Amino acid sequence: MLILLPPSEGKTSATAGDPVDPAALWLPELAAARTRVLNRLVALCKRSSERSVADSLTVLGLSTGQRDEITRNAGLPDAPAAPAAQIYTGVLYEALDPAGLAPASRAWLDETAVVFSGLWGVVRLGDRIPAYRCSIGVTLPQVGGLTPYWKKVLKPALDRLDGPVLDLRSGAYVAMWAPGPRSAQVRVLHERLVGGVAKRSVVSHFNKATKGRLVRALAEDRATPGSVDELVVAMRDLKFTVEERPAPEGRPRQLDIVVSDL
Repeated sequence: MLILLPPSEGKTSATAGDPVDPAALWLPELAAARTRVLNRLVALCKRSSERSVADSLTVLGLSTGQRDEITRNAGLPDAPAAPAAQIYTGVLYEALDPAGLAPASRAWLDETAVVFSGLWGVVRLGDRIPAYRCSIGVTLPQVGGLTPYWKKVLKPALDRLDGPVLDLRSGAYVAMWAPGPRSAQVRVLHERLVGGVAKRSVVSHFNKATKGRLVRALAEDRATPGSVDELVVAMRDLKFTVEERPAPEGRPRQLDIVVSDL
């Protein structure tokens, strides 16, 4: 099984450690593609004039209050790197809490879960990376839009992988790679009473936290489903309320996890 995770916007910088080695990350054949994006991002952020900083903020979709992100990106080649599980923060990763897992469950997680990234393409949680700022929606000079860039690069590397895929990525990152019918995409619905009527809606906090708890539960169980059907059974056995929605033939299975206040 492979679990696909989004990155988090918030990241914690490593305080010590050697710089990142793109060839040491998962799927080393992506090293050249990663290095190209890294070099163009660093070049964009190293320009020092006020006009250049403003341009860099615009390209990266950042506000003037996020100028420190430009400085951090400019120093990426020499920045300390740490396991991605320590770098990525936010609601999903707080709920997942990789550091709190038993060694066998953490080994399962490091082998099974991967994070999609605008800068690195895809990494395992044990891969050592520095903190950075570069979303998948960015268009970099001489590289172009990162979504089509990575879509072309990742397809041959990921299409050869076997087993069911649990896709927990957010919308923008889903476009990087389409695993097809062997996968299940998950949506989290918050169910509550509104005017005495049960209503369901997607709520960002519940969505991210529930996905983090789901991955943690699967890691603690060290689940080994051989198909999407077996994956659904495993999720239900772990006390998650899972409902399936119709999906076009040949497309990922569509699953809802319902978190109820009723």
